[in-house]
Amino acid sequence: MGMKKCLLSLPSFPAFPSWKPRNGGERKEVVLLATVRDVSMRKLLPNLDREDGLDTVLEVPVPEEIFNPIDGSTKSNSWSNVKTWMKCSQVSAVKSAAPLPGAGGGGNSELPLLLNVVGAPLIPLPVQNEQPPNDSIKNHPIESSTAKYIVQQYLAATGGLQAMNSVSSMYAIGKVRMTASEFHPGDQSIKARSAGEVGAFVLWAKNPDLWFLELVFFGYKMSAGSDGKVAWRQTPWHQSHALRGPPRPLRRLLQGLDPRTTASLFSNAVCIGEKLINNEGCFILKLEAGAQTLKARSSSSFDIIHHTMWGYFSQRTGLLLQFEDTHLLRMKGKGKGNDSVFWETSMESLIEDYRFVDGVNIAHSGHTVVTLFRYGHSSTGHKTRMEESWTIEEVDFNVWGLSTETFLPPADLKKEDGE
Repeated sequence: MGMKKCLLSLPSFPAFPSWKPRNGGERKEVVLLATVRDVSMRKLLPNLDREDGLDTVLEVPVPEEIFNPIDGSTKSNSWSNVKTWMKCSQVSAVKSAAPLPGAGGGGNSELPLLLNVVGAPLIPLPVQNEQPPNDSIKNHPIESSTAKYIVQQYLAATGGLQAMNSVSSMYAIGKVRMTASEFHPGDQSIKARSAGEVGAFVLWAKNPDLWFLELVFFGYKMSAGSDGKVAWRQTPWHQSHALRGPPRPLRRLLQGLDPRTTASLFSNAVCIGEKLINNEGCFILKLEAGAQTLKARSSSSFDIIHHTMWGYFSQRTGLLLQFEDTHLLRMKGKGKGNDSVFWETSMESLIEDYRFVDGVNIAHSGHTVVTLFRYGHSSTGHKTRMEESWTIEEVDFNVWGLSTETFLPPADLKKEDGE
């Protein structure tokens, strides 16, 4: 059964710490996509204070697990748990973030770390998407021509040029589960810092430079977006701030949601070999961020030394099965001598469950593992591992009424902040 879709203007849900008004005005409405298909996400929240009250329309749908009774609790108790989950961000959200359940004293920095690193990372390069890449493979080195051929096969596997040209915008609703663990230096033991919490996100996009994400996790809401001129991020504990460098696509789009942008990105890659991913042979395409791009993202307090991406494309189906990237950042010391601290971030995403939606082959689930490794001056080699599993509950294209105003940054945007 097909989905009927329309755009509704509805009041924002007050329990979440939303962004400040744009352009000095008052934010009065939120765009929500209403569908007739049942999914494992709740878009309506019953009035928890008055039984005869109207249901509240949620800006970001809530996973069904939040509503289920836990450990034999009654239904009324489960609604109380939902209310606590939804409103926990109102208590000292800006000053500190609560550790995740089961963190075992892991500190109050875990939740911001999860959302900042896993929630809305960007890819290192800007991507132009006016036309899907269809370059000739002639007159290129063998590594580049092979990569272009692989990208052409990927385009065909995800629907072809005609399907890509028919897409002008998209939205997706997804569910996430995030966990964190800590590697102790010396004995290499691992300490679990959380048992995992569920969250949800809504993503809107018109092209690689126009996108907007809202993610709710453990009752906190994170917003991020790009209006084609600047990319920005906002969390309850951090003022809305612009990210350094040119506007770039959201990494989630390349996790099987936007084949057009993925093909445009890897059209400039080189093929460096083959590898088995889940017992399936894959070609490896590699792409490096250039010196000018790295310099634009650096500042007086830190340098980004390198940022590399790898895409693993199935030799059997042509689809992208795994996407990796790693970057090395050097925090400059204030004193004399070699007192810099290095942060190496590696992200590895396994992409699964491809299904066609309106002629475009979209991945509907996956798993990302992030490793943060700190070393250098006064550092003993601290390593943190974070994981995120996600499922796409709804996705559709060519959303009516989705204007460029949807992607405007907050009015209180702070310029030129680090990532």
